Amino acid sequence: MTIKKVCIYGAGAIGGWMGVKLARAGCDLSVVARGATLAALQEHGLRLQRGAPSTGSGQPEVMSVPVRASADPAALGVQDLVIVAVKAPAMADVAKAIAPLIGPETMVLTAMNGVPWWFFEGFGAQYAGTRLKAVDPDGAIARAIPAQHIIGCVVHASCSLNSPGFVNNHFGNKLIIGEPSGKKTARVLALTALLEKAGHEVVLSEQIQKDAWYKLWGNMTVNPVSALTGATTDLIMSDELVRGFISAVMLEAREIGARIGIPIDQQPEDRHAVTLKLGAFKTSMLQDVEAGKAVELDALVTVVKELGELTRVPTPFTDALLGLARLHARVRGLY
Repeated sequence: MTIKKVCIYGAGAIGGWMGVKLARAGCDLSVVARGATLAALQEHGLRLQRGAPSTGSGQPEVMSVPVRASADPAALGVQDLVIVAVKAPAMADVAKAIAPLIGPETMVLTAMNGVPWWFFEGFGAQYAGTRLKAVDPDGAIARAIPAQHIIGCVVHASCSLNSPGFVNNHFGNKLIIGEPSGKKTARVLALTALLEKAGHEVVLSEQIQKDAWYKLWGNMTVNPVSALTGATTDLIMSDELVRGFISAVMLEAREIGARIGIPIDQQPEDRHAVTLKLGAFKTSMLQDVEAGKAVELDALVTVVKELGELTRVPTPFTDALLGLARLHARVRGLY
């Protein structure tokens, strides 16, 4: 299976990072973009900065690749692979416009945080097929991107934007991908090979929903707490009362996971130790608040409340976190 035509829908930090690497691996790269990002891509191409070069000069390595960029997906045409790398609040708009990119064989790789709208496709035992209203209220996203096109992706990398169309990859290079069904299809094997050729560390998941849930187990708490307080992760983890509250939320989510077939054989403190090792950094949600962008609370927290109701797990601590974070965002016009 040949994957040549690739389109990035959402050329932010993660989408831009993946796009540069795929273009350098020989793909014909297109990008759906608007405003300042579109203008930057048309003038400079897509750019990526990472680390210091082996020359020892101390200057960061910067790569630039040409792209076809347009605000209109119809101008870009049907693709072999579409990488959707937007924040969850933008998905409703993506769903309205993405159709011209998708042909019968197109793969749609969702490189997003939180619980995706397709979470219960091919998974979940008695909950299989359940639509999660927190992330797809009226089913419009599922109708726009039929389930047979989906490949899930969990990103383990830290990237930010220096400026529109100019990505900084701070650390991390890992992508976990998989079919929602868990099957090792020819297309997911071909995609794995392409992403490895592009220089990513790729793990082919036995069940991608489990990997998405495990990542959520950590960032569904630290993200909104950072947005509320303005604190970096080291400060959050060093406050024993805040850490205790976070642990209580995580225990609720762990029980929900166990009931949908995703047991987590860890305690919250095990995950806190991992977070502490990353040092002082601003979460993506805090960066969004500071930039005046909509926060993706629904895919990270509201959906967990919904899953608690579905599985009959009480979620008082999750509810408190959601209520406070939602109110904070609403006051600032970010939710």
